Amino acid sequence: MRASDRVYAVLREEILAGALPPGTVLTEVEQGSRLDVSRTPVRGAFTRLLADGLVRSQSPRVLVVSEISTERVVQLYELREALETQAAALAAMRRDATQFEAIRIRLLEAPQLLELGDAGVIEYFELVDALDRAIDEAAASEYLSVALESCRLHSSRVRRLSSHNPERLREAASEHLGVVDAILARDPRLASHATHFHLHRSLTTALASLQAHEPQPSAPRPTLPQPSPPEGILST
Repeated sequence: MRASDRVYAVLREEILAGALPPGTVLTEVEQGSRLDVSRTPVRGAFTRLLADGLVRSQSPRVLVVSEISTERVVQLYELREALETQAAALAAMRRDATQFEAIRIRLLEAPQLLELGDAGVIEYFELVDALDRAIDEAAASEYLSVALESCRLHSSRVRRLSSHNPERLREAASEHLGVVDAILARDPRLASHATHFHLHRSLTTALASLQAHEPQPSAPRPTLPQPSPPEGILST
């Protein structure tokens, strides 16, 4: 692995995991010293992180880890809704049942998994990532997959806001199960609605967490339209 690739991978993971929280200042000299590389690979990694939107430029050689603000989260979820509801609908029409049946079995075990503490939460998020990959593969849309990849990069940062909320994680597991059941039933409309419902609940949780930890100026808070729970499959 090239030095610039290694530096990028390390910094990217640290930002996504919260080890480098929003507002952290990153300099070429400091990161080069910390990661035992010259400034050139650090500069290359910084360029890629800027392109990802994970950092913003403070000066030519100084970056700051991007904030997770209410406005940015709402914009992210607006895009996620447009992309993920379509992906779920396409997956319902084109899916191979085998992969989703296996994921369904694991989702049924999610409540017990989430009782295992941090290790269980990590494994649960790996299961969610597997579901995302299965939907992307089943949707079979290259352009949609590329757009979703960028979305999910930032979603993983927002997801940390609910990582210490066991009740919300259990609810999310049930919502994911509803999406899978709709896909297995080859019901694109229900798959789309189940995804919309899940995204709305997730957005509500993320905004509440942001408001609790980083009080925002008093102003109307934008949100997605209030959805109703999908009937039938999701309610089981």
